[in-house]
Amino acid sequence: MGSSRESTVGCEKQVRSWRVLRSLMELVIPTCKCSLVEEEEAEQQQQLMTITGTIFGYRKRKGKVSFCIQANANSSMPILVLELAVPTSVLAKEMRGGTLRIVLESGTNNVFLFSSPLWTMYCNGRKVGYAVKRRPSNADFEALSLMRSVAVGTGVINTCKDHLMYLRANFQRVPGSSSSESFHLIDPQGTIAQELSIFFFTST
Repeated sequence: MGSSRESTVGCEKQVRSWRVLRSLMELVIPTCKCSLVEEEEAEQQQQLMTITGTIFGYRKRKGKVSFCIQANANSSMPILVLELAVPTSVLAKEMRGGTLRIVLESGTNNVFLFSSPLWTMYCNGRKVGYAVKRRPSNADFEALSLMRSVAVGTGVINTCKDHLMYLRANFQRVPGSSSSESFHLIDPQGTIAQELSIFFFTST
């Protein structure tokens, strides 16, 4: 119990330096797939809200890095899971400029924005790969369970088989229209930071 509290305090201190974000991105981001588990009602999509976003991946499982969106850190069912299909070097290079803007474009006109099976991915305006919809796996649920005591922060959790690296932060969710939506990282002072933003839109 005590070790969990110490880990949480340490993570909250780490997140105050966004240099950690860049170094963590270099370590854990290689690959992009996309998943929506629960479709939200139209009324909810028209409101600004704060959600929890987590970048995580196991050190030994190359190419298995995820970005998960949850209603809050204790939510049992993710709203969205992304597996990034981009080489680590690409994202690390983009982060050196101080910002990372990920754009996911769908050419399919669906009722729900996130129901498209395939997305084209751009980093800071450059096409870098694709995103494919999928449901969270048992490994995703296991990882989220390990991080449940962390509200915001970065760190490494040692397991018997591997090392789980993660960054967890609050994001502001901004619905643009029925065909666009974005998520913007909120810094520990409560303001929207420029380090990381993710945009979704359909081109039809």
